Amino acid sequence: MGFLELKAEILELASRCEGRVGLFIQTEEGIIEENGSEVFSSASLIKVPILLAGLSQAKNSLLQLDEEVQINDADRVGGSGVLQSMSKGLKMKVIDLMTLMIIVSDNAATNLVIDLIGEEEINGYMKSIELKNTELNRKMMDFEALKRGLDNKTTAIDMVSCLKTLTERSLLPEKNKALAKRILDGQQFKNKLANTVDPAKVQVAGKTGELPGIEHDCAIFTGNRKIVYAAVLVDELKNQTAGREVLSSIGNRIYRYMMKD
Repeated sequence: MGFLELKAEILELASRCEGRVGLFIQTEEGIIEENGSEVFSSASLIKVPILLAGLSQAKNSLLQLDEEVQINDADRVGGSGVLQSMSKGLKMKVIDLMTLMIIVSDNAATNLVIDLIGEEEINGYMKSIELKNTELNRKMMDFEALKRGLDNKTTAIDMVSCLKTLTERSLLPEKNKALAKRILDGQQFKNKLANTVDPAKVQVAGKTGELPGIEHDCAIFTGNRKIVYAAVLVDELKNQTAGREVLSSIGNRIYRYMMKD
């Protein structure tokens, strides 16, 4: 599959989706975009810039990755993750909280990381790396904030910009970029863009996100001497499965494109 065929098929898939789609896909041959600058509720995609903000603070010795944090009962929130089910008196290193935040989208770990970094500092970092429409406005599972109209926001273009921070930009030291990439490589939820990808041939490092009516994914595809950055955001869904199927189909087309010599 060549680039023009890839572009045509992805835009066709987006046009047939029952929800609103925002996508930005960057290959070495060109960009595929549909509503790339439109703002969406970020769902758990916001955890990617939070990870990068934490590693930036670690670079400046404002955050100690090996510091142990006490997990209190009040920290255990619902939704995705494992900390809510673990024993009392648990302590965990900051780097392990950041890892859980990404690989199993742990909401309790995310909220602890937000507290450690600071909401204002996270938003300041996102502005510093030129994310134009991404904001952290509430913690995970804070439904009271949602009722007040406060939500976390992002765009497909901003999410790809985040991912490129790990490969093409010099905003983090190489060791911190490698650490972030390793964490994203460990993603446990592979049912969207990575769903049909053979991991022995193409590596997919990314982060999914979902809320009622929302299915998102962003990832770096690496393999066969090629690299592709992709962010696909879907909302206004009546059927969550339909959103996941669109993401899986788009990931499949990217995989086929990458495997063509």
